[in-house]
Amino acid sequence: MSEQDSPNPGYALFETAIGRCGIVWSERGITGVQFPEGSEQATRNRLQRRFPNARETAAPPAVLHTIAEITALLAGERRDLRDAVLDCAAVPDFNRRVYDVARAIPPGSTLSYGEVAERLGDRALAREVAQALGQNPFPIIVPCHRVMAAGGKTGGFSAPGGVRTKLKLLSIERAQPSGPTLFDDLPLATRPRRRA
Repeated sequence: MSEQDSPNPGYALFETAIGRCGIVWSERGITGVQFPEGSEQATRNRLQRRFPNARETAAPPAVLHTIAEITALLAGERRDLRDAVLDCAAVPDFNRRVYDVARAIPPGSTLSYGEVAERLGDRALAREVAQALGQNPFPIIVPCHRVMAAGGKTGGFSAPGGVRTKLKLLSIERAQPSGPTLFDDLPLATRPRRRA
């Protein structure tokens, strides 16, 4: 079963500190989250491409609760989204296991791909962990932005804005990755100083 085949999918757009996000749900739970694109219409279009059977409609209470929690987290409040029920029918088993580990990482903390792989029982699976996180249909609920490359480097990020979005999310959560920052492309004299 693919993302698009979930029974009775609905979606809603909602405002956050990083822009207008989207959320898609089925009768079984949340099937996807969409980070902001260049405009509200672009976000809606991306959701409709990912979930062509989904229809924009009023969110049920459980989804409204998750929207409120996502909004609070993106506004800098410390929130744990592990109570959000996910519809993982279209998610491969290995990816589900990776997402379970990622969901246990609290806001403000990070793990490396290797550390996630180690928690799955085999540190050699780091590359597969990175691939699974790159396919994450539930960004922010499954906080793939909290998983870094070796040595504190950022690694990739498949959401709109790429690594810049990842660093923005980590900054909102007050995480202190030791890799590149949002300010690395500024002249040295204008960069904020890092705390030691």
